[in-house]
Amino acid sequence: MKRQLLTGLLTSMLLHMSAQQLPMRLWYDQPARYFEESLPIGNGKLGALVYGGTDTCLIHLNDITFWTGKPADRNLDAEAHQWIPEIRKALFNEDYQLADSLQLHVQGPNSQFYQPLGTLYLIDENGGAVSQYRRELNLDSALVHDSFVRRGTTFTREYFASHPDQLIALRLKGDINCRLVMTAQVPHQVKATSDTQLTMTGHATGDPMESIHFCTIIQVKTDGAVSTADSTLTITGAKEAIVYLVNETSFNGFDKHPVKEGAPYIERVTDEIWHTKNLTYEEFRDRHVKDYQKYYDRVRLDLGGETPSVPTDQLLKSLPLAGEVGGVFDRYLETLYFQYGRYLLISCSRTPGVPANLQGLWTPYLWSPWRGNYTVNINLEENYWHAFVANLAETAQPLDGFVKALAENGQYTARNYYGVNKGWCSSHNSDIWAMTNPVGEKREWPEWANWNMGGAWLVQLLWERYLFTQDKEYLRKTAYPLMKGAADFCLDWLIKNPKNPQELITAPSTSPENEYVTDKGYHGMTCYGGTADLAIIRELLEAVVTAGSLCGDRVTTYRETLRKLHPYTIGKEGDLNEWYYDWQDKDPQHRHQSHLIGLYPGSHLREGRLREAARQTLIQKGDETTGWSTGWRINLWARLHYGEKAYQIYRKLLTFSDAQDDQRPGTRHAGGTYANLMDAHPPFQIDGNFGGTAGVCEMLMQSDGKTIELLPALPKEWSDGKVSGLCARGGYEVSFEWKGGKVRAAQVKARKDGTVTLLYNQQRKTLKLKAGQTLPVKTW
Repeated sequence: MKRQLLTGLLTSMLLHMSAQQLPMRLWYDQPARYFEESLPIGNGKLGALVYGGTDTCLIHLNDITFWTGKPADRNLDAEAHQWIPEIRKALFNEDYQLADSLQLHVQGPNSQFYQPLGTLYLIDENGGAVSQYRRELNLDSALVHDSFVRRGTTFTREYFASHPDQLIALRLKGDINCRLVMTAQVPHQVKATSDTQLTMTGHATGDPMESIHFCTIIQVKTDGAVSTADSTLTITGAKEAIVYLVNETSFNGFDKHPVKEGAPYIERVTDEIWHTKNLTYEEFRDRHVKDYQKYYDRVRLDLGGETPSVPTDQLLKSLPLAGEVGGVFDRYLETLYFQYGRYLLISCSRTPGVPANLQGLWTPYLWSPWRGNYTVNINLEENYWHAFVANLAETAQPLDGFVKALAENGQYTARNYYGVNKGWCSSHNSDIWAMTNPVGEKREWPEWANWNMGGAWLVQLLWERYLFTQDKEYLRKTAYPLMKGAADFCLDWLIKNPKNPQELITAPSTSPENEYVTDKGYHGMTCYGGTADLAIIRELLEAVVTAGSLCGDRVTTYRETLRKLHPYTIGKEGDLNEWYYDWQDKDPQHRHQSHLIGLYPGSHLREGRLREAARQTLIQKGDETTGWSTGWRINLWARLHYGEKAYQIYRKLLTFSDAQDDQRPGTRHAGGTYANLMDAHPPFQIDGNFGGTAGVCEMLMQSDGKTIELLPALPKEWSDGKVSGLCARGGYEVSFEWKGGKVRAAQVKARKDGTVTLLYNQQRKTLKLKAGQTLPVKTW
């Protein structure tokens, strides 16, 4: 009876704990002037950037399926692989300059561009002085509001993007006399298709017979009058107006021509706008909030602190660096940034086969930085580092279809560019068409263009899904075949090391976007036996050996290849060598730390001597770097159990970056955070946000399927706190509370039958759980 009472008490405490979290809101006392101050909403496919405003409210529109181009040409550069033996010959003659020049022959076209959909203007006709302006994004409900007072009347606007109903909705209240104007940067036309409706059609930049087309419809429901003129809707004499916006594109799959085989986008968007007649605004709003909260509410974090009384941009600007005297709102901002990363992923990654890109799905630019594409040498992977641990596994499902598409195209890339007839590969960049060829257009630098490990790294996220969910059917049917295909390419790509024929290496090789300096002073890019290549392959082969055994497959060849890989080496400065030789980096603080993949997000860098070398590498790298790299370094330091250092880098990520500075030619900043909490690479790349959220999870909990470690990298600043709903490898959901840096209560829920060891407070406790069982743990 006493045990039952104690169990009940512990469970009650944890349930109470899970309900604790301050309201999570970004708010401002002025409209946005720049993209980096706007507030994003999205339903996983359709999104908007809300600038707000009084006289004019600006809203940029996006659709994650709106790109330039058409399906990849699988016969492209069919003879490019003939250059591989020549490059290898130059490398093994130590003629790195020749190897660099020959690499240009093994380059294909660059990716296509992600493009903005359109722009909606709400132009207020009332005129007069304005006061009490406020703009807000509520993370708890995924609703944006702005309001102001004009001539004694309060005007309010509410915005949301609904996944269940595939629409964006706006509700305006006050003395409504305004115009709605819709336009776009891409080729388009707008016309009034009824007394209350505007329709915009157009296509991505390029040949209209070879481009993705779109149709956007906005419709107004109001108690006032509506008129149309010059492709504009005008609302007069209203107390309330509701605006619905829907959009569809002709994208019909990575291998379907967007015109000849395009999706019936006109029919779909027509159905969607008709659907707005079926429910009231309140019903649409309620369906949206419930759908969003079933994901968002799974994880709650309480680090203490208070709800701030100052706008978010001012809060960010006032945040001191770690180690300096902080303010009463520091814990709030750290929690807000964590939950913002979860909000963004829910909002931009719910379209089958189309994962979040460099921009998530939000861009106001016709030509986005880095084409807004998928950069697969770190950025796409980092987008999903927090998906499983932060209890958002569904948001990673778009990767499954995308990786399948890469595998289909990638078998041709393997053959055409590398002479490999088994398996598949992918390269540095991709796009909605799942292009896999090495990029560079035969004229750009090999350090980033000539890299073929994208597929081998990306499939690790599929393996992670299995580790977290323990879904063997998914492993057998989806993950393992794709992992095996990527591994088969690696088996044929690896060659015997001429310096030691017992070893296997890659050649040619590069370490993503980095350059070396040889002992003869040559600044080069192409090498053999690069550590990053071998780290990715080692991580993949370990996973394939384990997964194959679970699926009843023979894994002898993969296991034998794993044993033959050229080992890690440690340099004279105690760091982990990035190159086959102990060469210096041209830029010692380079943003990429690809040779540390085996530490994080991988897990095979277990041996103490190598982990210490990884730590020395991070020390050499320093703390000044770009946004996504800062996010990665949080996780690397946390994986090494250096909580104070991980926290210092987290605070570095939260350093305010002014969008105005980004407009100045030649300006270069270290990574930080814009006023709207978007990551400042700079410019914006969403992976920094996602890496930061993953880093908080890694500081609070680490797991490997057999053990779950609580508070492995807790900084002193977070001495008291509570978290609920984090997910651990092995199929567990974990909640716990800590005080004075010590775990005081914990709860573990099992997805499957299993045994796991819980590590906390320098103690070990082995738990045996049945599927669906929730076990409170006494920790004192």
